[in-house]
Amino acid sequence: MPPLALLAGGLATRLRPITTTVPKSMVEVAGCPFIAHQLRLLARNGITDIVVCIGHLGEQIEAYVGDGRVFGCRVRYVSDGAQPLGTGGALRHALHLLGEQFFVMYGDTYLDVDFRAIYEAFLGARRPALMTVFQNGGRWDASNVEFVDGVIRRYDKVNRTPSMQHIEYGLHVLTAPVLAEHSLGEPFDLADLSRDLLARGLLAGYEVSKRFHEIGSPAGLAETNTYLLTAAEKRNR
Repeated sequence: MPPLALLAGGLATRLRPITTTVPKSMVEVAGCPFIAHQLRLLARNGITDIVVCIGHLGEQIEAYVGDGRVFGCRVRYVSDGAQPLGTGGALRHALHLLGEQFFVMYGDTYLDVDFRAIYEAFLGARRPALMTVFQNGGRWDASNVEFVDGVIRRYDKVNRTPSMQHIEYGLHVLTAPVLAEHSLGEPFDLADLSRDLLARGLLAGYEVSKRFHEIGSPAGLAETNTYLLTAAEKRNR
C-alpha cells in the first residue's frame, strides 16, 4: 500500500474554544486524541507509512504521536512553517516524503472503508488522481458532487446544483506530477486542484457505500464520539 498524507494543519475555528489551545487532531474523542483512532484505523488497513502535514499547534501532535510505532506505523511530519499553505500547498510541501503515489485524508475524518479496494480502483482507472464520493443527498453536510454512471461530472463546494447528490468523501489518491505543477511554498487548496484535474479529464471517481464521520463541528464531534465508542465495544466482544 502507498503512503498516506494526513492533513492536520487547519485552525479548526468551528471547534473553538476547544481548539484554542489544542489542534483538532488532539481533541479527545472516545477516550483519546482523535489522531490515535485514525492511525490505528490506517494500520489495520495496511497503511503504515504516514506523513502528517501539521500547522497550528502541530508540535503537540508530534509530541504525542512520535514516530508512530506505538500505533503500528511509521509517522513523519512536515510543517507549513510561518505561512499557512492550504491543503494543496501542504501536500506540495510534503511531496519529497510521499513518493509517486499516495493517499490523502483529512485530519478531522474517520473513514472506515476498504482502502485497498480504493487503491486498486485508482490503478485501474489509469488517471493521475482519484476522488472518493458518497451518495449524501444533503444528509451529512452539503452535497457537492454530480456523479453519474461511475463518472464525476461536476465538483464544486461553492456553486452547488440540485443534480449534486454526492459529496466529496475525504479520501483521495494522487500522483506526484499533479502537485509538482505548483511551486513549492505556493498556497493553494486541494479542492481547487481537484476541480482543475476534473476539467482536464484527469480525475477518476470511486463511490463508497459507508458514510463518513468527522469532528469538524461540535455536532460531528459528538456523533463521532458515540460511533467510536460503539465500534470499540463491538471489537472487544
